[in-house]
Amino acid sequence: MFKKRTDQSFLELNETLVRFAFIAEVHEWDNRKHLERIRRFTLAIATAMGLSHDEALTISLASQLHDIGKVMTPIELLKRSGNYEPAEWDQIEKHTIQGAKILESESSTILQTASIIALTHHERWDGSGYPQHLKGEEIPLSGRICAIADVFDALTTKRSYKNVILVEEALRLIKESSGVLFDPKVVIAFENEFSEILKIKENLN
Repeated sequence: MFKKRTDQSFLELNETLVRFAFIAEVHEWDNRKHLERIRRFTLAIATAMGLSHDEALTISLASQLHDIGKVMTPIELLKRSGNYEPAEWDQIEKHTIQGAKILESESSTILQTASIIALTHHERWDGSGYPQHLKGEEIPLSGRICAIADVFDALTTKRSYKNVILVEEALRLIKESSGVLFDPKVVIAFENEFSEILKIKENLN
């Protein structure tokens, strides 16, 4: 279980994880605020679901490493705005497996959780996700929580290859995907914490 830490040790640990995670997408975009939003989104959702403080904190810290496998993805694919060949899409999907391998650990709870999140944050409730096509509660809870946080941030954040949609529209899409793409219980927690989610986003735009 995640051990209680002082404020200073938490800040030092978080800075280390952020710098590590930043490397993964440095060629794609400046993702530092994205990582902090994901950390705070997942903390809010996990807490709303009744997880202990230690469990919620572990998931939130680990979630920042969800895309670390992109260090193994060719830069030209990361910079391209879609239109991938099947073989190229396979390479992109492999960032989940590669990230999980990078983060494997026998002693660190945070890295173990991060490895699970890296592998499963693109899995979907109905089995339509990747890489293992897991369904329902076959998907670890940490991956289910990170999935909603990551999708919401992607929908509402402008990048070079996409425009944003309104936060209310993003909420509507996520609610409509409850029981299809996302765990209904996680969707409820996300909706219940939506005012807090909006505060986080407004402070970290």
